[in-house]
Amino acid sequence: MASGLNKPSILTAIPKRRYRFGEFNIVFLGEIDSGDANQYEYIAAILREGDPEPGIYLTAERNPPSSRVDGRYGMRLIMQEGSQLVRSSDDWRDLERFVDDVIDVARSLLNLRDEQPFRLP
Repeated sequence: MASGLNKPSILTAIPKRRYRFGEFNIVFLGEIDSGDANQYEYIAAILREGDPEPGIYLTAERNPPSSRVDGRYGMRLIMQEGSQLVRSSDDWRDLERFVDDVIDVARSLLNLRDEQPFRLP
């Protein structure tokens, strides 16, 4: 992917789930040790089939205390064009809730309304 992508700096992480969704693979990472200032609970890396690097990331990051009115975690969308906070929630401490919400965002973002995600081993 082009160097314009402001991707998370991941030193170590444990793959928790993998899904096939249309022509994309989504890898969910947890137990993340990051080289940047963000405190990641989970990171979803979205790769188009055949691409060696993710083109999209969705992260569950701990919000600073002053920003926790809407939720303890913020979901950030990171693409080549930049990044933006999608929304905040307390639910993303639970991996299953984060997976469900990422799939919903990916379905809309990638125009995969007619596709079903399949969990991979």
